[in-house]
Amino acid sequence: MAAERSTADILDAAVHVREAARSATSGATGIDTVLAALSEVMEYDHASLARWDPLRRRHTTLAGSYPDDATAYIETRLHHDPVFPVLRGPDRGGLWLRDVPRQLLAASPGFQEVLSPLGIEDGVAQCLFAADGRYVGMLNVSTRRPRRTPDPARAVVTLLTESLAAAVDARERPRPGGLSPRELQVLAELTVGRTNREIAERLFITPRTVGTHIEHILAKLDLPNRAAAAARAAAWGIEPVNRHGPPGAAMR
Repeated sequence: MAAERSTADILDAAVHVREAARSATSGATGIDTVLAALSEVMEYDHASLARWDPLRRRHTTLAGSYPDDATAYIETRLHHDPVFPVLRGPDRGGLWLRDVPRQLLAASPGFQEVLSPLGIEDGVAQCLFAADGRYVGMLNVSTRRPRRTPDPARAVVTLLTESLAAAVDARERPRPGGLSPRELQVLAELTVGRTNREIAERLFITPRTVGTHIEHILAKLDLPNRAAAAARAAAWGIEPVNRHGPPGAAMR
């Protein structure tokens, strides 16, 4: 069992997870092989990998073993759960169930309505981000048995997030209008009327680069000006990222 394996064994299993993620990223295998490999890192009763769909503003499960009601919660309600802003916090280290404050668990429909009835006592929820900073989805792992302390799997799961994010991101649908991820981020900022300088400060790029992105956006969407681009983005349901709340379309 993964909980009883040595640190060396767990690290070796992590290599297999990365290999499975690379294969899934290239399309050679399915996402389910990644979860199967992850079970060698940490034993679990339920797990899932879900992609964030910025247009529908919900998660889409790519592979998972949760019951239908739990899967539905992850897909449509988790990003509104009081726990989610903590998951999206700046440390991005994943949130283990044993570390969640009791008052937050009491306020969480996800725990009270979904995990608790399943008898879940431990596990981790890990937000996944692409190399360019986009929020692309999340990993959820749950077990009915408390894990040992210290637990080497905790650090290993964190180290695997880049590979998991790449596998999840590879399953993303074609982006609207053929826009690049960065162009979509800029487009999202236009919906709230930000200037090029303000957008540059938020995205850590130069105002000149913002201007170039806007030119490309207008050309690709065949639109006359930034106001028209903002209207198109609003029609698509795209909005800028709220850095302290649920993900918006700019986190593609």
